[in-house]
Amino acid sequence: MARKYFGTDGIRGKVGEGMMTADQVLKLGWAVGKVLASDNGRMVVIGKDTRISGYMFESALEAGLSAAGVDVRLLGPMPTPGIAYLTRTLRASAGIVISASHNPFYDNGLKFFSAQGTKLADEVETGIETMFDAEMKTVDSKELGKAERITDAHGRYIEACKASISIGTRFAGMNIVLDCANGATYHIAPSVFTELGATVRVVGADPDGLNINQHCGSTDPRLLKQQVLAQGADLGIAFDGDGDRVVMVDEKGEIVDGDELLYIIACARKFNNLEINGVVGTLMTNMGMELAVKELGLEFTRTNVGDRYVLEAMKQNNWMLGGESSGHIICLDRTTTGDGIVSALQVLAYLSESGKSLHEAKSGMNKMPQTMINVPLSGGSDPMTSQEVKTAVADAESTLDGHGRVLLRPSGTEPLIRVMVEGEDVEMVQQLSNQIAETVKAAA
Repeated sequence: MARKYFGTDGIRGKVGEGMMTADQVLKLGWAVGKVLASDNGRMVVIGKDTRISGYMFESALEAGLSAAGVDVRLLGPMPTPGIAYLTRTLRASAGIVISASHNPFYDNGLKFFSAQGTKLADEVETGIETMFDAEMKTVDSKELGKAERITDAHGRYIEACKASISIGTRFAGMNIVLDCANGATYHIAPSVFTELGATVRVVGADPDGLNINQHCGSTDPRLLKQQVLAQGADLGIAFDGDGDRVVMVDEKGEIVDGDELLYIIACARKFNNLEINGVVGTLMTNMGMELAVKELGLEFTRTNVGDRYVLEAMKQNNWMLGGESSGHIICLDRTTTGDGIVSALQVLAYLSESGKSLHEAKSGMNKMPQTMINVPLSGGSDPMTSQEVKTAVADAESTLDGHGRVLLRPSGTEPLIRVMVEGEDVEMVQQLSNQIAETVKAAA
């Protein structure tokens, strides 16, 4: 279903442009209030990451929702999955997250959750867009919504994260490094892992409104790798700016991505004799992950890139595990959406129970060499329709001769074309991806 304002994960853009202006967000808050708040529960929760623009958009959303006659509960800085959790437990009509996830500080965005803590259906987003285009009318003064700040929001979510693993599980003796990306997990993740007994060193936990995701976090784990090796830690954990993604670094300093973490969680479910029939990945999921999951005796299916599509496939198949290479992992038997902290806890619980190191736990999966290049779009022609690009892709597929894959797709969150090549020979993969990327760049 075509949408006018919504992308694959809410609305996102550069602050001060397009939909990401104070006046547009105010009206969007009003539209959301009109569409999502029912007569029996006219209350919406709002949380945010640590971007400086979050102050502005929080106030704008509050004003718009109040004008629609909807009460507001302000959560302050909170990971996206924490906002989904509190939307459910506070019995809100909807939840709104002010975040641009892994993007730089000068971008921001809005994500929305239903009363059940799940992403909105396409038809609901379309309804919000239709209401947004209508004339904004403020309710009568006696019907205006009120706002209240929830002061114990982070404590509630900390306990929910800890409850996602067995009550007897402790990480005593485990030495870990946490990278909070100067984002929404900075005041939550350290408490979760410390309270479970781990020895924790924290980096990327000093947000100033401008340094979110800057040379840190799951999109740039170099700092984490350095610290794990320097500290002689057992492992490192890196979240993105809004806390719904996680990647790790093992004791050897090797990065453990979302595909490998999802495989380890599948192993954990099998280890504990929990019901697990299959795993959902995306078009970007490494072929080595698919083969490893099938070796566990599980089914595997791919979807389009985007957690909404992963979740849809999980529900259709009645499967509990799914995720993306980026580290956006959904454990439906634990939570309703992708959750970096909860996913990391599943991995650490398995290491504690099995006695394996992180490096040993991932060894059952052999990643196929894969290269992805992000090609910025200049705003001109669409490279996806270029005959030169189509020819370059066809030539690469011919060279791979059935022993690999080529995938081109536009990003749903940034003005980029992602070029991915996967195959058995790393040099060939790199060469082919560079050739295609140059062709795409010339056609952009």
